[in-house]
Amino acid sequence: MFKLSLCVALVAATFAFGARAGAEEPAPGALHSKDWFAVTFKDMREDIADATAAGKRLALIVEQYGCIYCRKLHEEVLTDPEVADFIKEHFVVVQLNMFGDEEVTDLDGETMTEREAIRRWAITFTPTVIFLPEEAPEEGTVRDAAVEMMPGAFAKWTTLDMFRWVHLKGYEGDEHFQKFHARHIEELREAGRL
Repeated sequence: MFKLSLCVALVAATFAFGARAGAEEPAPGALHSKDWFAVTFKDMREDIADATAAGKRLALIVEQYGCIYCRKLHEEVLTDPEVADFIKEHFVVVQLNMFGDEEVTDLDGETMTEREAIRRWAITFTPTVIFLPEEAPEEGTVRDAAVEMMPGAFAKWTTLDMFRWVHLKGYEGDEHFQKFHARHIEELREAGRL
């Protein structure tokens, strides 16, 4: 009886672990994603207009299959309610596959695959978040129009502070992001949150 109970417990634990792990792992060849990422036609001019009409900003997130840093971002940062809630309230996030074949229309009207767009915009790291202005410029590319880029996966506070800084249009002011972030970290320490 003990052997049967132990066997049943091991099978149940293995199944439960596998189901939990499988729920976090995307299908082969797929990217990690969030259900609150926007699905669009990836026409950058339209996506900026739609985000602005919703009272939000457009943020593009460039990722690739098998990226351990993308996985870290999705599992450790974007699952944090404070981070996710802020981003969902203030941004429309569109995901791009660094080596993908979906069609993208750049701000200048040029149509290409995701991989061609990423190369055109000189993006070399995944994940990279590209923050775009509230209005599409008359000419140029996404790279030209970006108000800020965040290349790489960072921990909660750096990621959240970058989204906050862009939301507050810190890039228009005199306080560099690093100063903004350092000030916020000090405030968190003083409040006992770090």
